[in-house]
Amino acid sequence: MITLARRQTEFGDARVVKSRSTGAVFYYHGNSCQSEADHHGISLAPYIHAIYDLLVQHQAQRILMIGCGGGTLGTMLARSGRSVVIVDDDPHAITIAKRYFALPFEVTCHVEDGLAFLEQNRKPFDAIVVDAFIEDRIPDHLCSGAFFRAATRSLAAGGAILVNTLAEHDFDFRADQIAVRLSGIGFNTLVLDTTGLPKRNAIVVASSARHLALPLVHFTPAVEAAEMQHDLKRMKFRKPRTNRPTVD
Repeated sequence: MITLARRQTEFGDARVVKSRSTGAVFYYHGNSCQSEADHHGISLAPYIHAIYDLLVQHQAQRILMIGCGGGTLGTMLARSGRSVVIVDDDPHAITIAKRYFALPFEVTCHVEDGLAFLEQNRKPFDAIVVDAFIEDRIPDHLCSGAFFRAATRSLAAGGAILVNTLAEHDFDFRADQIAVRLSGIGFNTLVLDTTGLPKRNAIVVASSARHLALPLVHFTPAVEAAEMQHDLKRMKFRKPRTNRPTVD
């Protein structure tokens, strides 16, 4: 690996590295990979492609992303002509996204807390994507009832909220808890998950839609495409679980 950038931030040790063999670029905070992409800025992460397709299915044109990482979702959305606003309280992440992950400069970026932004926002979005973490957890205030009520006020009619979560194993109920919370304020909710896989992404989908297709790939990365597509095909929709199973 070639180190492209490294610095200590208030959020931890941040570094950008590039694969000598493939040219793929990776953004890490500590041991946590925030983004991975080919040299065009196209994500290598199946969950990013899943979110992109779900936004297409919801016909979202104006999209708010809370959490930047390497900005690969924003790059892909902007290249397809969609209007993207990114909010992240780490200015270094936005700099990295633009410098190393091809995030277009026309994408509007705000260095601000996500809830604070929603509380003063007056322009409706067709979809809000939450993909923000401290290590492996979404900050509590970004998955609270107050946060989702503020997000609902910022949605256009028929809008969707998508939340990326991390599941350590099948008995990790974090995605389900968020889905139930969103169901309680009037959304139909599903979880797009890969049951049986440890340390995986699980996407909570909250909208008025009752039927969604399994996600397809719209942007094929220049490297690791077959592996990414294989992992994407393993993701399936399930209903939120309201009760923890009993383990004998």
